[in-house]
Amino acid sequence: MSHSTTDFLIFLATGAVSGWLGSKIVGANTGLITNIGLGIVGAFVGTYLLGHRLGSGLLPSILTAGIGAAIVLFVYSLIARRV
Repeated sequence: MSHSTTDFLIFLATGAVSGWLGSKIVGANTGLITNIGLGIVGAFVGTYLLGHRLGSGLLPSILTAGIGAAIVLFVYSLIARRV
């Protein structure tokens, strides 16, 4: 595999794990594709809110994205209830 393919697979795996973590924090039942999307969006939200307070590296990045994903799911659940 090329370097860019490996990076992309790591990106997807990290998104999936982060989204899964966020869904477990909130107590939601989401699938793989949703977890990847949540992890990616959660990474932006978590980094915006927390910055690099948890540190740098793979594990702190996953935790930051997982917290961001939990926030995204929580806000989504509030909006979904009103609609």
